[in-house]
Amino acid sequence: MKRSLSFLTLLLLMSPFMHLHGQSGLRPRGDVNRDWEVTIADVNGLTDAIIAGTHYNSFYTYDHDINGDKEINIADVNLLIDALLGDELAPMPSFSGTVPVLYINTEGHRDITSKEEYLHADWWLDAMGIDGYESLGSAEHPLGMLIKGRGNYTWTLNKKPFRIKLDAKQKVLGMKSNRHFCLMAHATWNDFLTNTVGFELSRRIGLAYTPAQAPVEVVLNGQFIGLYFLTEKIEVGKNRVNIKEQENGDTCKANITGGWLLEIDDHPDDNQIGLYEGNGNWLAVKYHSPDSLSHEQLSYLYHLIRDANQAIYCPDKTSTKWEQYIDMDTLACFYIVNEVTDEIESFANSLFLHKQRGDSTKLMFGPVWDFGCSFGRAQNPATYFLYENTAPNFKAHWLEEILKYPRFQECVREHWNRFYPAQLEDIEDFIDDFVDQVSAAGDADAVRWPEYLEGVPLKRRSEVFYKPLLRAKVKFLVEQWSNPDVD
Repeated sequence: MKRSLSFLTLLLLMSPFMHLHGQSGLRPRGDVNRDWEVTIADVNGLTDAIIAGTHYNSFYTYDHDINGDKEINIADVNLLIDALLGDELAPMPSFSGTVPVLYINTEGHRDITSKEEYLHADWWLDAMGIDGYESLGSAEHPLGMLIKGRGNYTWTLNKKPFRIKLDAKQKVLGMKSNRHFCLMAHATWNDFLTNTVGFELSRRIGLAYTPAQAPVEVVLNGQFIGLYFLTEKIEVGKNRVNIKEQENGDTCKANITGGWLLEIDDHPDDNQIGLYEGNGNWLAVKYHSPDSLSHEQLSYLYHLIRDANQAIYCPDKTSTKWEQYIDMDTLACFYIVNEVTDEIESFANSLFLHKQRGDSTKLMFGPVWDFGCSFGRAQNPATYFLYENTAPNFKAHWLEEILKYPRFQECVREHWNRFYPAQLEDIEDFIDDFVDQVSAAGDADAVRWPEYLEGVPLKRRSEVFYKPLLRAKVKFLVEQWSNPDVD
């Protein structure tokens, strides 16, 4: 029966209040005003949202879509009224409880809409009785944090990634004590696997620091938002990028030789210098630490990158001048990890470098960070190197030129033969163990975010997509690098 919205609203206002409550710390469906119960106030709030022209968004207004048709309209109001009169609403998507659950409530339950402005928030972690993990805080005694958005392309997706700053250092999920972490959404359909395997290969090949991570199911403002990975933020520190920290605005000639934490990234940023490579491509380098530069620091950094770039593009490929600026061993290891995973964006964006203090120190490649484009191109990765046949926006900065140097080719082969087969022979066992650990949480994530996972369970994606491509790429590299006669 069709209803008059104003009549029913008035009728309910005159009736005794009826309440619907959520369970397990989750808000019930229809809790538009975020007070963990459903009353006539939510009907009024939903009506006001419709009048204001609010559109459906699977992150910000998911709780407004009462009937699940990905629209916000009068049908949702009618269904909510029916629920207050006694009908049952479908439950909101919930976590699996098979990995730790992280609860976050922003101040005033505000949406996180900015990558620049932090919001204050309470948080607590329920380890769900899982061995090796410890609960922190509680609903009755929460801890404090600041939280904001993060990412470039990933921030444009509906399942949002975040950066968090805890009020006090904590040992979270077995990680070293720190305040600074990222909540990685890994929204696209294979990311749960790609970053985890990439990080593991980085550890196995022996790069000095690889960010630690742990899977968590996140409940934000009472709403389950999926399976995330709590990940150490890349920063200078004893237990992270272990270099001498350089003060902002330093002018001392000896001090400004390091430590530098840099990132080659094609996305424009205020804290960035740029120049043209020898091949005509624009090379943009972001400075993370220090992040506010004196004239002396800015000049040193520009000349360091300029001189390295000029040395790399030297026509004489027997020259070793470029090795005065670039640490060849860390570059070789970094390259091998990204080549094995066919990470076609690895030398275009999120490419971290660091340099210790000292006149004779070199630019070191790493840590690894983003494996979101692993095996992501249409061409068969078993027939190409990562810098071949890629999209025009994925420019492999410096890599192709450095690969022309015979000394670097030999360095890659040496590290490859140390790495393969010893460190790769059980990598599929590692993948299987990881999939078993997060499979149920991945299924719960797929219910919450069906648009990303295309209905394919994580275990099946591992078996029919990721592992076969990994095997094929390793076979290709064996053919290329294990034969000393192949350039």
